[in-house]
Amino acid sequence: MSIVEHSPALLVGIPLLAAFATPLISKASGKLRDIFVFLCLAFIFALAVVLISDVIQNGTRVYVMGGKLPSLTLPSGKTFPIRIILEPDAMSALMVLLTALIGLIGFLYSLQFIRAEGAPDKFYTLFMLLIAGMLGLEMTGDLFNFFVFFEITSIAACGLVGFRISEATSSVAAFRTMTIYTLSGLILLLGVGLLYGEYDALNIAYIASKLSFSGVDKLALALFIGALLMKIGSVPAHMWVPDAYGESPAPATIALVINTQAGLYGLLRVCFTLFGVSRAAHIGWLLAIIGTISILVGVLASIYQNDLKRLIAYTAVSQTGYMLMALGAGMAAKGELGFGRTALEGGVFHIFNDVISMGLVFLCAGMIYRATGIRDLNKLGGLAGKMRWIAVLFLIGGLAVAGLPPFNGFASKLMIYESVYKLNPIFSALALLCSIILLGVYVRLFYSIFLGSKLVEPQRIPKGMILASSLLALLIIGIGLLPGMVVKSLVSPAVGALMDKAGYIGKVIAGGM
Repeated sequence: MSIVEHSPALLVGIPLLAAFATPLISKASGKLRDIFVFLCLAFIFALAVVLISDVIQNGTRVYVMGGKLPSLTLPSGKTFPIRIILEPDAMSALMVLLTALIGLIGFLYSLQFIRAEGAPDKFYTLFMLLIAGMLGLEMTGDLFNFFVFFEITSIAACGLVGFRISEATSSVAAFRTMTIYTLSGLILLLGVGLLYGEYDALNIAYIASKLSFSGVDKLALALFIGALLMKIGSVPAHMWVPDAYGESPAPATIALVINTQAGLYGLLRVCFTLFGVSRAAHIGWLLAIIGTISILVGVLASIYQNDLKRLIAYTAVSQTGYMLMALGAGMAAKGELGFGRTALEGGVFHIFNDVISMGLVFLCAGMIYRATGIRDLNKLGGLAGKMRWIAVLFLIGGLAVAGLPPFNGFASKLMIYESVYKLNPIFSALALLCSIILLGVYVRLFYSIFLGSKLVEPQRIPKGMILASSLLALLIIGIGLLPGMVVKSLVSPAVGALMDKAGYIGKVIAGGM
């Protein structure tokens, strides 16, 4: 058996197995449980590296669960499997790599963080279940299984949001998140049902090859977009984000951030692969407008927040807006070479950068709360003397989120500004203005926590948490110094695969022969 050949199945199967094995191993030994989870996540990351190397070199993979025999013959004589199939291309593999990376760093951070919270076996079960759901969602080539993995991520995410069951605010946040996730899941399922009723198939490539863009198809597209916009927390369905990000433990929050980006990936897959950008180009303007409003709402709302994590959560809403605006501009330009392609590359690059920079800021916020037990900015201050490393890490993350050089957020935002300007200068100007305001928000945040006259006496932070956060800081600096290499080696192939609808369809259908 070749690990390369079976890597898609292993990427889903290993975290799924680990999620259910963790409580059993925990009964024997907590240390053995930690080693087991670490080895699983390290192996998943290694598999992700293998997968992205393979698909960039050889193109889209078609992996049939349970066998390779074709099950359906098309009128043309070609065949393709109707079993559960995984169809990772360069875009899928990029998301898989990012998910595996964040999963591993989140675990390293959680080793000492969750131990203090209690019930680590329950946390790791939910954490690994969320990883499994995201990896499956990012690779599946079947609409029904897309829905299944969508729901798995929703269930696990809600469990992580409400992990602190002794705190009423956590339960309320989990309920609000569950309400939005449940509604989005039902809307998504209705869209899947409409397409299944019209085409008698669920395979994405097959439906894409037969899509007539009838009234039913347009309704299904509207349902898909609505459901996925709710999942990613864009305006007007953004109010669950401050609750979820604000109340979940820090290592869970970083997983929720990548879960949001997995929903954004789903939006890309629906618009580009399933429906085709040439037919859905008018949707691009809608997404660009929603993205711009999300930027404004997220940044302006953050100004008035005094709760540390809720403030950061609103800035996360604004970052989602940047990605939506860029992807909308790329769709409006029909992904053509020039500013459309640059917009798509900027948006996908910002997905990569945002997870790392927002993840670092949330991990720093978790350490601050762990050390002080305080989230109210009016009660914090003077921590720089006792928490120098956390101050440096927080400053790096905040400046990266604001988009200042030489950090990673600058490169992707610059690509977005330049490309979106050619679609509509107003969008680009508003985005740039909000980045300036965002810088002011993080300067105020840094001052409130680490400077000022108040002297909060913090507890000692475990070195493992600082080390895990430092890995993200190194990535931020490394990508910021070498953005061209990342775009050329990872982002550009991902965007190229996303735009190649015909190639995707042809590879999948041929893969069943």
